[in-house]
Amino acid sequence: MERGLFLVLPLFLGLLQQGRGGPLEVEPRERVVVVAVGGSMQLTCRLDCSGPRAASVQWRGLDTSLGAVQSGAGSSVLSVRNASLSTAGTRVCVGSCGNLTFQQNVKLLVFAFPDQLTVSPVALVAGLDQEVACTAHNVTPADPDALSLSLLLGDRELEGVQTLGRDEEEEPQEGEDMLFRVTERWLLPPLGTPAPSALHCQATMRLPGLQLSHRQPIPVLHKLTSREPPVMTSLEATLDQGSIHSPPSPGKPGNSSTGPCLPEIHQSPVPGGLELLCEAACGPGVAVRWTQAPGDLAAYERREAGAQAWLSVLWAACNPEGWFQCRLDPGGQMASLYVVPEISLWTGSVVLGLLFLVFLIYRLWKCCWARQLLGSSAPPEPN
Repeated sequence: MERGLFLVLPLFLGLLQQGRGGPLEVEPRERVVVVAVGGSMQLTCRLDCSGPRAASVQWRGLDTSLGAVQSGAGSSVLSVRNASLSTAGTRVCVGSCGNLTFQQNVKLLVFAFPDQLTVSPVALVAGLDQEVACTAHNVTPADPDALSLSLLLGDRELEGVQTLGRDEEEEPQEGEDMLFRVTERWLLPPLGTPAPSALHCQATMRLPGLQLSHRQPIPVLHKLTSREPPVMTSLEATLDQGSIHSPPSPGKPGNSSTGPCLPEIHQSPVPGGLELLCEAACGPGVAVRWTQAPGDLAAYERREAGAQAWLSVLWAACNPEGWFQCRLDPGGQMASLYVVPEISLWTGSVVLGLLFLVFLIYRLWKCCWARQLLGSSAPPEPN
């Protein structure tokens, strides 16, 4: 019996020796790996075996598409190209050395975070309590743990703001991926004196091993007290200071080699009002139109001719205090102008003159009426 054990023991140890191998290695080493929608990446799994047998390594998926897999002696490479949301899931690398089996799991997380921030209003006015909204478009995941929106003054969060709410809505998509539109709203206190030149809306995406941020400037205007040209007739100068322009897409107009084409608003005083001109020097194939005015846009006289659009503001016909906005098509870029009318000097003089005239007429009437009463009540003279 003991002799039989001595004969079996070396054979058993030999089998173990053939199956002995090093640890299973996966690159990247993180257990959660992130990739952007449309992006590409590779997962490489390796295993070394000691002994005559080569390691067997293979990628497996759990109810997910594996992508392109290339396996060889001791290694297997999983390539993910043009990632979509359906690519997300758990991947399993299985390796074996003889009778020994090793396994490692990798979770693949797909995200979307384009630089597509919009703010409303497009500019703020100092000295007023205002509501501002910031929207991140075509993003996922959209939960607050992954995506946060904030208002910045310089590099710090603006103090004294009141959060009004957060909305998450599905973006209309042509493909299968479900992306979201996330909007956060705040109530701002009156900005201090002197007011800052701009605030910034910042969107931050935080995922395992990754943090990305985008910013959109919000210019701050001093409240206008005259009809002189305001500080801002276009957002182009402010955008150049606070953000990086993406190169124009093929087929879309552009007025420079470094940024998109932007409309501009100019104003000229006319008798009894103001004439606004929205124009875009973008070459042929573009058009601008007025999209917003205080009160009802239909109450204003407008003319549109391709890359130019005029709007007439009559002080006596409407109450034009507020935002005027025009839009460029194609592209959708906006330009805005805030107008606060002031009663002009000649109007005030006319009003004062009318009041003075009414006062003189009243005094003359009172004097004549008093004389008439005195004349009728005087006693007749004796003959």
